[in-house]
Amino acid sequence: MSMQPTAGELIADGFAMGGERLVALDLVDTELLAVDPPVDLIGTPEQLARWWALQQVRLPAGPVPDGTAVRRLRTAVRELLGSHLEGREPSATSVDDVNAAAAGAPQSLRLAATTDGLRVATRWHPEYGGNAALAMIARETIELMADAAGLSRLRRCANPNCSMLFLAEHKRRQWCVGSVCGNRTRVARHYEKTRRS
Repeated sequence: MSMQPTAGELIADGFAMGGERLVALDLVDTELLAVDPPVDLIGTPEQLARWWALQQVRLPAGPVPDGTAVRRLRTAVRELLGSHLEGREPSATSVDDVNAAAAGAPQSLRLAATTDGLRVATRWHPEYGGNAALAMIARETIELMADAAGLSRLRRCANPNCSMLFLAEHKRRQWCVGSVCGNRTRVARHYEKTRRS
């Protein structure tokens, strides 16, 4: 797939965060769980279409899947990643949902000729049913769950008012977006410190 949307592009279009290396993480971050009530950023067909348009550059070509299917996969992916972060067993339903989405559109590897020589390309087969983009997101999740090094970088934002997940590229990263949650937390700490003085 090609370039990914940046966090700034996603935030400017009304999404709390994004721009992660994996579409699966951008998908789980479309639900704000640290607020009451939780906010679904892809709850309407229009919101889902906007999010999908931003992500389409790195998804297999095809139609925007049904919103219910997208939200079901999002719930399963979040549960799997959350179970890892919380040190507990994932629910069997979530494992089944991710596996079903991955199997929904089979894939095959093929060689593609480019100006730089041969490269490996993935061909998705939605003609057998399922949605290739959902299958790709499920595959990313499966690959992450099987990658101990990748899982060791999985984090939940350190801002207690944020529920975003991300892969930390360096050990010191603790915020989903430093210029958003990091700044908010630093301002709150400063306010609390000066209020006590």
